Amino acid sequence: MADLDGLREGHNYGIGVNVVSQHFPVKGAENLPWGMKDRLSRIFNMKTGRTVMLAFDHGFIMGPTSGLERIDLTILPLIEYADCLMCTRGILRAVVPPMTNKPICLRSDAGTSLLTSLNDNVLIDIEDAVRLNVSAMAVMLAIGEAEHEAKTVANLYKAVDAGTRYGIPVMGVTAVGKDMARDARYFGLASRIAAENGANIVKTYYCEGFEKVVAACPVPIVIAGGKKLPELEALELCYKAVNDGAAGVDMGRNVFQSEAPVAMLQAVKAVVHDNMSPNQAFELFNELKSR
Repeated sequence: MADLDGLREGHNYGIGVNVVSQHFPVKGAENLPWGMKDRLSRIFNMKTGRTVMLAFDHGFIMGPTSGLERIDLTILPLIEYADCLMCTRGILRAVVPPMTNKPICLRSDAGTSLLTSLNDNVLIDIEDAVRLNVSAMAVMLAIGEAEHEAKTVANLYKAVDAGTRYGIPVMGVTAVGKDMARDARYFGLASRIAAENGANIVKTYYCEGFEKVVAACPVPIVIAGGKKLPELEALELCYKAVNDGAAGVDMGRNVFQSEAPVAMLQAVKAVVHDNMSPNQAFELFNELKSR
């Protein structure tokens, strides 16, 4: 109990002063519960409304691909420069130190590898995501792939159901089927379906007409880096994406396969958060690389 001696009666009630409304700067999240917003605010920079996610979940289908042979040597030095880490639960438990204090977007579906038919995935148990205290769950969506579309859509809405119960946002990751054109019509369709089924974030690819994809999607879109590009081209990709409305990037190979990964990640952040031009960011990359 509080000590009643010297207790002061309240007097500063701000009468006549309107209550300050608190706008939440993540697209489509204004009406979400407090726990969802808290987790999203860890992923997205609240000043810019954008994020730079570092993806290193590739091993769950590719194994020890180039740059991810020894995550303790290649990824751990990058962690302090990322806004959010995207990885699997196995790597998170085995390699990523809990004292890094970075939000985690957990790869939450798995089931196949490059050796078999991709996308035939199942969900992990939501309780594992809760135990790991993750800030989001990533679930793949194979729109346009007849064999797996319905199953992956079901995975997504089941993840959303569970995530809503526990206050964990879900990121829908659009996979590109073998017969799908990488154009605004396809990515617009896939992104909208992800959002319509409850995804709080969508990860997709940049394409010509990307501003239409963003405009038609009611939640933030982050772009995938895709295959390894020369550093300047990767920075140009980031610049065009955020300029066309992307809420950030979720890059892997264009960072950890770079000739100077730490410098590259910092250059990407300069584009995303500081609106630095690709040429300016490339100069920064070269400067940091030479140190």
